[in-house]
Amino acid sequence: MIPIRDEKAIECMRECNRRLGIMLDELTDMVRPGITTAFLDEQAEKLIGKLGGKPNFKGYEGFPACICASVNEEIVHGIPSGKRVLKDGDIISIDTGMMIDGYHSDAARTVGVGDISPECRLLISNTRASFFAAMKAAKAGNRLYDISGAVASYIEETGKGYGIVRELTGHGIGRDMHEKPMIPNYRKRFRGPLLRSGNTLAIEPMITMGRPEIEMLEDDWTVVTSDGSWAAHYENTILITDDYPEILSLGDKEKEMGI
Repeated sequence: MIPIRDEKAIECMRECNRRLGIMLDELTDMVRPGITTAFLDEQAEKLIGKLGGKPNFKGYEGFPACICASVNEEIVHGIPSGKRVLKDGDIISIDTGMMIDGYHSDAARTVGVGDISPECRLLISNTRASFFAAMKAAKAGNRLYDISGAVASYIEETGKGYGIVRELTGHGIGRDMHEKPMIPNYRKRFRGPLLRSGNTLAIEPMITMGRPEIEMLEDDWTVVTSDGSWAAHYENTILITDDYPEILSLGDKEKEMGI
């Protein structure tokens, strides 16, 4: 059974995620050719502090930074570095979160660096859109893996031959950043546990331009595509309701892009 949050917990998570949405809007606006991923991490830590939060990625199981900065073929968990300079045409996934009053937020955006190819723009757009397609299934009375199947259906219907990463999933979130249940982005044989109003989940499609298989780099964090194809990642923390879910971590810039 997926935990149901009480009103106090929900209000804490609303506020924590609202601030995360503001932070990600500001941080992604800083992405441009010539900056390093370490610069983005430094700015993220400043923004989180300014917004009254505490970075929840930094120190998590030894992770050394406030953001995961994953470039091109890196899917997730890229470690920011002063040596990693963003170039025109790159794409970067920024995955981050903060903690306020004991509750967590978690969200990710993939954005282009300078002038990116049409294929990259489409990959980013389709990955984002698969999240919102899944939201139609994310309501009380449905089942957890209805969300998973909706992501898979959207990606398959694009006809682009994208890969859906299987080893990495979304998750529950609340007092801990990663809680049960795990939420895959591919179809499952069964529909899974019942969704109930008050569940809080982090939904995060991770989509590749090629094959779905992954490898881990020697830093024991950075996950890359096995075939070198580029990847996009999009994530928000959501609250299940009796109707369309409340997407807690959308900043104004994201809302203006439409859902």
